[in-house]
Amino acid sequence: MAIEPASVPATSARDRGRLSARADARRRWRRLLAAALVATSASSFAKEAPPEAADPALEARMVRITSELRCLVCQNQTIADSNAGLAVDLRRETRDMLKQGKSDAEIVDYMTARYGDFVLYRPPLRATTALLWFGPALLLLIGGGVLVFTLRRRSRMAADAFDPDVEDDDLDPLDDAAATAARSAATPGRG
Repeated sequence: MAIEPASVPATSARDRGRLSARADARRRWRRLLAAALVATSASSFAKEAPPEAADPALEARMVRITSELRCLVCQNQTIADSNAGLAVDLRRETRDMLKQGKSDAEIVDYMTARYGDFVLYRPPLRATTALLWFGPALLLLIGGGVLVFTLRRRSRMAADAFDPDVEDDDLDPLDDAAATAARSAATPGRG
């Protein structure tokens, strides 16, 4: 006769299964409720973006100008697209200059004088920017020349100058492992 401790209730396997299923269902509902709370609370922090300019034409001009200028922090985005602090300042400065009545060319000249030709996405063709314009084509020509030189030199070489072709049967790693194991087993004094 087995004596069960008084603190542990005697339950059948079926009862334990029902209790476990209920606990699982409660856990799922809690997780679902927590996910719903997180989703709804995240939207409460969202704010609507304030309009930058009251005049849509002025804003369109500002976007057009800043989309032609490179962000000096990101270097792969325009000032219009970048969220870097400097880009935000330059957009605000461009907007202020437009409100003062400056032309697009005056604003671009100001930015170029202050930051150099690097700020322009399409820098002018000058001696200092020639490498920017012709560098990619020059690298392509050099690469093509090296390829042609190498292929011509290899075509003049005799066939025995190259490594012999290896059959796939010679490269089976299991054969190499078996041969190594056989050699080590046949060598006396090795264990």
